[in-house]
Amino acid sequence: MKLRIENLEKSYGRNAVLRGASHTFESGKIYGILGRNGSGKTTMFHCLAGGLRFEGGTVTLEPGDGAPRPARYDDVGFVFAEPHLPEFMTGYEFIRYFTDIHRHKIGGGIDIGEKLAFVGLQGAEAHRLIRHCSRGVQHKLQFLAFLLLRPPVILLDEPLTSFDVVAALQFKGMLKSLKGEHIIILSTHILQLAQDLCDEVVILHEGRLTAMDAGKMRGGDFEGQVMEALTGGGVRDA
Repeated sequence: MKLRIENLEKSYGRNAVLRGASHTFESGKIYGILGRNGSGKTTMFHCLAGGLRFEGGTVTLEPGDGAPRPARYDDVGFVFAEPHLPEFMTGYEFIRYFTDIHRHKIGGGIDIGEKLAFVGLQGAEAHRLIRHCSRGVQHKLQFLAFLLLRPPVILLDEPLTSFDVVAALQFKGMLKSLKGEHIIILSTHILQLAQDLCDEVVILHEGRLTAMDAGKMRGGDFEGQVMEALTGGGVRDA
């Protein structure tokens, strides 16, 4: 399965944010998008998820068992940096409600407790009001909701920033277990996270996407490579 972005263009007035951004993402890999503040990472995610119209280019999904087609809204699960959840519900109530209203997609017979345990929420924590939950727990609930819909593409905007050490390790393990069935793309400012978790790093700079060589990601000069790419030097060949 592939997600192919070709010549994506998005502007806000005279400010061109995406300027012909192109890249192909495949299932079986976790991709990290690195870029400076304001480079357009979140804008690109909103375009891919269908929340923003873009002025040029195409976003195509190649299922692997069928003909390529334009990506649809329900192909993409976008996990926002700031969770948007009904704070008057408990985590258990929210996931039960979510499965009820999406039963035509999710199906019946869902074990809510089992699904919550999959993202590390068990016991009293699963029955706490969302308004009293930590930001990390809210992120887990948001992520689980999208997982239940089984979208081919999962976008994660600055994940792990609100997780403690144990939760972060658990979440990274979960992402690795899912990558065979999904295209997983995350944006991050944390170079160590990109280096440890991602199979491929893609630089978003001046509105364009450039992949770093996988060998450079494991080298000792990874930080230097990223710094040069994000300050105008481009991705070095050596």
